[in-house]
Amino acid sequence: MFRGEDEVLVRRKTLAILQDEVKLVTEAARELFSSYSATLSNDSATLKTSIERIKNAEISVEALRRSLTRELAEIGAMIMSREDVLRTAYAIENVVHYIDGISFRVSQISWKTLQNSKLSIEIKELIDMAVEIVQRLSEVIRSLTINPAQSIELAGNVEKLERQIDDKYRQITVKVLKEVNSIKDLIVLMDIVERIENMSDACLTASDAVTILALGL
Repeated sequence: MFRGEDEVLVRRKTLAILQDEVKLVTEAARELFSSYSATLSNDSATLKTSIERIKNAEISVEALRRSLTRELAEIGAMIMSREDVLRTAYAIENVVHYIDGISFRVSQISWKTLQNSKLSIEIKELIDMAVEIVQRLSEVIRSLTINPAQSIELAGNVEKLERQIDDKYRQITVKVLKEVNSIKDLIVLMDIVERIENMSDACLTASDAVTILALGL
C-alpha cells in the first residue's frame, strides 16, 4: 500500500491513526462523566445512551488499532519506529478498555447511596480528573505531528495529574470504607475508584510510549 511513498508520508498516516484513536478515547471519557451524572439523577435512558457510546468508541478504537497493525506490517522497515507506534496504539486502546469497565460499574451503583452521602462529590471530582488526564494525553499525541519536542514537554502534565489522581484515590478509598454500609455498593465503589486510578496509570503509560516515539521522529 505504501510503496512509492516516502517515509514522511507514511509517518503522517500512522500518526493520524493514533490521533483518531485518542480522539475517540477522549469522547468516551466525556461520556463517562455523563454516565455518572445520569446515575446520580436516576436517568436510566441517558445512562444507557452513554454506556452504548462508550462501547461504540471502544469498538472503533480496536478497529483503528487493527488497521494500524496491518499497515505497519505492510510497510516493513520503511520507518524505524513502527514498534513504538504500535506500542503507543495498544497503550491508548488500554485506556478506553478501562473507561468501558468503569462506566459499567457506575451503572451498578445505587443512586440513593450516592445521594445520601458526601461521596458523590468526591467521586465526581475524581471522574473530572480522569476526563482531564485523557485530554492531556490527547494534547501530547496531537503535538507529535507538529512539534515532537513539545509533546515530550506536555507529557509532564500527564505525569503530574496522574500523581494527583493517585492522591485523590487514596483519600476516597478511606472515605468509602468509613461511610458506605451496603456491601454491594462498597465493592462497586471500591472497584470504580481503583479502576479510575488504574486508568490514569494507563494514560501515563501511553504518554511514556509517546515520549519514546517522539524521540525517534
